[in-house]
Amino acid sequence: MSNIKSDYVLHPWHGISPGNKIPDEVDAFIEMLPTDTVKYEVDKKSGYIRLDRPQKYSNHCPSLYGFIPQTYCGDKVAKFCMDKTGKKDIEGDGDPLDICVLTSSAITHGNILMSVVPIGGMRMIDKNEADDKIIAILKGDSIFGHMQDIHHCPGDLINKLKHYFLTYKVMPDQSDPPSVEITGVYGAQEAKQIIQVALQDYKDKFPH
Repeated sequence: MSNIKSDYVLHPWHGISPGNKIPDEVDAFIEMLPTDTVKYEVDKKSGYIRLDRPQKYSNHCPSLYGFIPQTYCGDKVAKFCMDKTGKKDIEGDGDPLDICVLTSSAITHGNILMSVVPIGGMRMIDKNEADDKIIAILKGDSIFGHMQDIHHCPGDLINKLKHYFLTYKVMPDQSDPPSVEITGVYGAQEAKQIIQVALQDYKDKFPH
């Protein structure tokens, strides 16, 4: 008789491996597509995809968007951010490490896993919380697959990503816009360091 646990879908954050070649290659869980008109994210308790909110305005994420399983943005990710920026009183945002995946393939739905190669990232701080966005390419992609570092990526695409994350919470009638800043864009080596730090934060937060 088979183990009954094998009949259940694993939680995408806690039950799925981040990959066996991490940090050079990682398995990314994709929550959102550029065509989505609503914001999807994994419900942390159940593991199901939850419709978080409508995308009220015209900005859409210009890449696939999700997270790296078994990562966590906690004290070590926050310290890494403070060491790099000189800022104080930064905390981790308490979520898995976010990842944007570039691909020329027509992906038609989220809630999927894919093998990706990190090429860099953006150091984002949202209300004094470290909220890094790792940027990766789909492994073997016909257009982006040759890129090994973010400096190989078109500048316009990186600017679109920056603009999205700086503005997607801004409402037209807000007199006091959200406190979000991107303090820098970094390459593949630093992205891999942050992935390793987030893996350790996860082990500290969820030791079992």
